[in-house]
Amino acid sequence: MTTHFITAEIDLQESPTQLHQEIEAQLQEQGEPLRWAVTAVDTQQQKAQVEAIVIAEGGSTDEKFFTTRG
Repeated sequence: MTTHFITAEIDLQESPTQLHQEIEAQLQEQGEPLRWAVTAVDTQQQKAQVEAIVIAEGGSTDEKFFTTRG
């Protein structure tokens, strides 16, 4: 098992509950989230920046960035 620091851009959702669910779903694709935080919100582009630490099987500890569309 290795840890990964992930930075993600997530599309803002209709409600905070939907945003939380979208963040969790996107992070699960990368591994098991240990913790995450919304670190910035761009209201013009309707994006939230999320930083997270996830655990994944195999590989080495590294940093990843991904953008989601929702």
